[in-house]
Amino acid sequence: MRVGILGTPRPMPARMIPVVAGTAVVAVALPIFLVSGFSMAGWGLAAILWAASQGLAWGISRLSIGVDTIGSSGVAAFGRIFRVTAVMIVVVAVAASNTGVGLSAAIVFALAYTLELGLSLISYYTGATTR
Repeated sequence: MRVGILGTPRPMPARMIPVVAGTAVVAVALPIFLVSGFSMAGWGLAAILWAASQGLAWGISRLSIGVDTIGSSGVAAFGRIFRVTAVMIVVVAVAASNTGVGLSAAIVFALAYTLELGLSLISYYTGATTR
């Protein structure tokens, strides 16, 4: 049976480069917000949500995953889903009361998360396979 690119097992790649790149997006957004007059509360909210999200991701990455540890694998899966869902709930709640703050926070977080996810996928699919 032939296995395609999506079915080929690979080791978990290092997360450092994607996380640093996402953090750089948040950092680069600060001078843009200062110069352009966007809501600094929006940038601050995005920075806090990014830090909290990365803290949760770090905790989740400490769990062992695999067939032998099905319980912690489930907790890791739920944690990964909760990580972005919680951010979305906070941003929507803030946007309901202050559109400018919520929208600017959503844009900064989405850019940082998209870069992190993209780099993570690239490092995973360009990594060595295990058999």
